[in-house]
Parts: sequence; structure tokens; C-alpha cells
Amino acid sequence: MSVDTATVKKVASLARIAISDADAERLAPELNNILGWIEQLGEVDTKDVSPMTAVIPNTLRLRADVITEGNQREAVLANAPQGEFGFFTVPKVVE
Repeated sequence: MSVDTATVKKVASLARIAISDADAERLAPELNNILGWIEQLGEVDTKDVSPMTAVIPNTLRLRADVITEGNQREAVLANAPQGEFGFFTVPKVVE
């Protein structure tokens, strides 16, 4: 895959990042280099490598799944700055 300046501008627009034409021309080769490295990783034979999520062995410490006290809506809402109809009230952030 090759990235050109139009693609860089499109991605910047989607990310809501303002870049100039000079920046887009400078970033295109850098992104192409990164994509080249990713393509090189695809050439590595990993069929005998087991999947892992960490470099050190670890296990999850799970707590017992027990029922605790419920129905504490009023106690929880007492900590909220505003509450209405049994829910947290927050300012509108999306128009």
C-alpha cells in the first residue's frame, strides 16, 4: 500500500488535525516507511510461535463471583453533583 499526500490530508481531516501541504508532503514518505516495516513483519514465519499477551507468564487474580448488596441507587446518587430521575445528570457535550 502506498500513501500519497491526498491520503495524508484525508486521514488528517478524519482525525481533525490541521496540516499544511508541506507537512502532508513530508509525512507521506514517513508513513510509507512505516507501512513498509509492517509488510516486512508479515514475511516472518510465526507458525511455531504460540500467541501470547505478555512477555512474562502471569495469571489473573479472580475474585469470587458473589452477590453483594444491591439496590443502593440513592446512596450512589448521593455522591453525584446532580441527579435526576434516578440517574446521573451531566452537561451535554455532543451536539
